[in-house]
Amino acid sequence: MKIGWDNAKIDEMMDILKKYLKNNVPVITKLSQKERNPFLVLVGTLLSLRTKDETTEKAMERLMARAKTPEEILGLSDKELQGLIYPVGFYRNKAQTLKDVSQIIIGKYSGMVPDTIDELLTIKGVGRKTANLVLNEGYGKLGICVDVHVHRISNRIGLVDTRNPHETEDALRRLLPEKYWIVYNTLLVAFGQRLCKPVSPMCNICPIAHLCPQIGVIKHR
Repeated sequence: MKIGWDNAKIDEMMDILKKYLKNNVPVITKLSQKERNPFLVLVGTLLSLRTKDETTEKAMERLMARAKTPEEILGLSDKELQGLIYPVGFYRNKAQTLKDVSQIIIGKYSGMVPDTIDELLTIKGVGRKTANLVLNEGYGKLGICVDVHVHRISNRIGLVDTRNPHETEDALRRLLPEKYWIVYNTLLVAFGQRLCKPVSPMCNICPIAHLCPQIGVIKHR
């Protein structure tokens, strides 16, 4: 089976998904649309790991009502911070991560979130997905954020043939026109949450079914 798409096919898919998902955006994109704040994008991304979007969104609303800066995060007691972000997954560990990250940003970066992927990756708890999302949504800089949805769907549709998110990011950097680097994650996350699910994707109503070879799909609706 041939892996990889030409630009015309990529353009078609992106145009379809933009129209289909125009009212469905992930929580971090919503956050950045309200206020382009790299620190809040970083906090929201850290909270969103292994947590549903609706839970993350409510946690961020509670947290932002009390703290929007690294200094304000550090001013919260551990108990209060945990209560504000509960019930995000691993909320106790994440509360400590937020304090550790805030301390690093204040001590090493004078309170400003770094705007390069290499510097972001030096912060404990920040991986490539988080770093790229901060660049995309916090700074509007080019980067390709690969989470489980992006990795799964990119392989399912035959755009890439990769074993892990890091390989997927490398492949997408070679294949995707730069104009799609930022929006690709936004669209595929929404698409994965709504239709292209890990098990039994909803292929019967999928707007890009005619482009997709359904690689690895055993059962679908």
